[in-house]
Amino acid sequence: MRKEIQMAALMYTVEAPRRRDGVLPGTVARPRVRPVATRRCNRSAATYWRRRIVAAGIAIGTVLMAAHAGVALGGSPLTAPERRPHVVTRVVQPGDTLWKIAGELDPKADPRQIVDELVAARHTSALVPGETIIWLAA
Repeated sequence: MRKEIQMAALMYTVEAPRRRDGVLPGTVARPRVRPVATRRCNRSAATYWRRRIVAAGIAIGTVLMAAHAGVALGGSPLTAPERRPHVVTRVVQPGDTLWKIAGELDPKADPRQIVDELVAARHTSALVPGETIIWLAA
């Protein structure tokens, strides 16, 4: 099976060299010296300042939008967050002692200080089963 291929023809003409600036065809012309192009500033001062104000507005808007997006995505606030005390609740069981409860309330602290604070807060060292002890751990 034979495919037909379409082709296009391109034609151009060659112009004869023109006579420019008194130079004869076939001779080398000296390059023309042009004055340095100076760009005239036709903009007014109002246009200049208007563009600066628009550019500053776009920059400020971009910064505010980025800050808003950071907060919306869970970014941290600029101020330090307050540390909330860790609250430990313990219900006294039969057979518990203040020393055992002090060791469970804050395992890293010295139990003697915790026992002293519990006695001072409760005004007694006796424990009653079912009693609830609330401890604010640092």
